[in-house]
Amino acid sequence: MKKAKVTVVGAGNVGATAAQRIVEKQLADVVLIDIVDGLPQGKALDMMQSAATEGFDTSIIGTNNYADTAGSDVVVITAGIARKPGMSRDDLLNTNAKIVGSVTEQIVAQSPDAIIIVVSNPLDVMTQLAWQKSGLDANRVFGMAGVLDSSRYACFIAEALNCSIKDVRAMVLGGHGDTMVPVPQYSTVNGIAITELLDAKTIGAINDRTRHGGAEIVKYLKTGSAFYAPSASSVAMVEAVLLDSGRVLPCCALLQGQYGVDNLYCGVPVELGREGVRRVIELDLNQSELVALQESVSAVKELASQV
Repeated sequence: MKKAKVTVVGAGNVGATAAQRIVEKQLADVVLIDIVDGLPQGKALDMMQSAATEGFDTSIIGTNNYADTAGSDVVVITAGIARKPGMSRDDLLNTNAKIVGSVTEQIVAQSPDAIIIVVSNPLDVMTQLAWQKSGLDANRVFGMAGVLDSSRYACFIAEALNCSIKDVRAMVLGGHGDTMVPVPQYSTVNGIAITELLDAKTIGAINDRTRHGGAEIVKYLKTGSAFYAPSASSVAMVEAVLLDSGRVLPCCALLQGQYGVDNLYCGVPVELGREGVRRVIELDLNQSELVALQESVSAVKELASQV
């Protein structure tokens, strides 16, 4: 059987780590592409030289030429500048918009049937831009945000309860930024809502830490931003697509009336399969959650108007 082909655009920390996870999981052969000569080639060669030790039969090549990406089944766009201390994701807007727009056009020229997963920040606006530039159906272009934000939320929930993180399922909606909306009623430990297990003050503190989870890491690293959790989150989405698994994951998807939002990309739970987004799932939110989601949507709209 022919192996799937995944292109990862951007050989920085997020892209290279995502590429490594994909080949080690044997999900697909990988093309790692970057504008910097030698960077993707060197990292890809290094990964291939770990194959005998790690025991994977998938392959990875590094390139600066988009012709090598032709026929990709999935493309993960991580290209762009990363945050530094004191910067918000929104501060990356103008620079990354030019990069993501150019990358998308070159990718679609080589792989018109690909699924595109956007990781570059500011995530919601970059995903909308990629969709507009691609000319593809909206179900085939979506962004990685909610999986990461929910993974961070789950980490903090497990820490607070001193329980196994394997039993935690967390849900975060809205834009990938300071206005994201953690949803306690849909965040559970083995099916039990965290509202039954934690007091309101503790939940509030966890929600706030989740909203600023990325900034906390940037503050520690000083010269870069998170990449282990973001790469794992993007690969979870790649896996759901390639295996046609039907996993329900919070992703940045185009809303067309759902949650009262029209023609805007924002973080919501979706069902993923080989065709991309199979459907958007509407949750029954309480009034405070609805208001918070509307505020998050407004923040995304405001930023999108600047592109």
